[in-house]
Amino acid sequence: MKNILFVADPLDHFKIYKDTTFSMMREAQRRGYRIAACLPQDIQWKSGGVVTATVQQITLTGDAKDWYRIDITEAKALKDFDAVLMRKDPPFDAEYIYATHLLEQAEREGAHVVNKPRALRDHPEKLAIMEFPQFVTPTLVTRSAQAVRDFHAEHGDIILKPLDGMGGMGIFRVKQDALNLGSIVETLNKDGAETIMVQRFVPEISQGDKRILIIAGEPAPFVLARIPQGTEVRGNLAAGGKGVAQPLTPRNREIAETVGRALAPRGLLLIGLDVIGDSVTEINVTSPTCFQEITEQTGFDVPAMFIDALEATLRQQGR
Repeated sequence: MKNILFVADPLDHFKIYKDTTFSMMREAQRRGYRIAACLPQDIQWKSGGVVTATVQQITLTGDAKDWYRIDITEAKALKDFDAVLMRKDPPFDAEYIYATHLLEQAEREGAHVVNKPRALRDHPEKLAIMEFPQFVTPTLVTRSAQAVRDFHAEHGDIILKPLDGMGGMGIFRVKQDALNLGSIVETLNKDGAETIMVQRFVPEISQGDKRILIIAGEPAPFVLARIPQGTEVRGNLAAGGKGVAQPLTPRNREIAETVGRALAPRGLLLIGLDVIGDSVTEINVTSPTCFQEITEQTGFDVPAMFIDALEATLRQQGR
């Protein structure tokens, strides 16, 4: 029986009706895998030894409320798992980076970690888009309040966001009137102490912020368009957006295949590409979501596509 470890947020915080990590666990268990879970803070490395973690071996029960049973809690070397899936949600802070260093050491000891720890560090989710300027709306990354004002004067209608947010957190729109621009910049960049991202507003957000899932370099055939509701500018599901599954368009496929060809070989087995209109707005690599929403609305089994890809990589390594 193969063993798979999920490094994730606390299990009791999962909303299993929509949680992507849960859907991965369920598909893995269906195929006969033994499931374990731990938090990033459960991982440790003692000098002279290997990287270990205190993990909970669990069984999924099929019950909507008490959805898992803990079979045993034990300390185990990460290299002894067939795969280690890093599924901790942002923020992408110093503790997250330290966790990737420990996971990278576990790789050197023989662990198979997905996504690859170095690739996680090298592709912060908002900054990663800058590698693909042909697909990006005019974008500025800066600490300078004056540079933001100059960008607004050039483009008129802009979006401002922190680099470490998730779920639409901390996103602001400033229109031509520049109302509250100074206050927003001060709030986000903390008087020049923190870097922010500024982008020209993409009006196609009214048709949705599309999540395209790229697995082993190949886009899934359906996307989830997250459509803002009411007066909200954000399409994120966490901000109240409505998720509507749609077929992958030829243009979406072109964008996704270009990004996938570049990034998958770097160790990014799973990528969540966010596209508004023809513009890539984020490249999510830490814990991309939307598996269950796409599967439930279309019948296409995204968790199966992902576990198929994971198993292919394990076979390549002789596991």
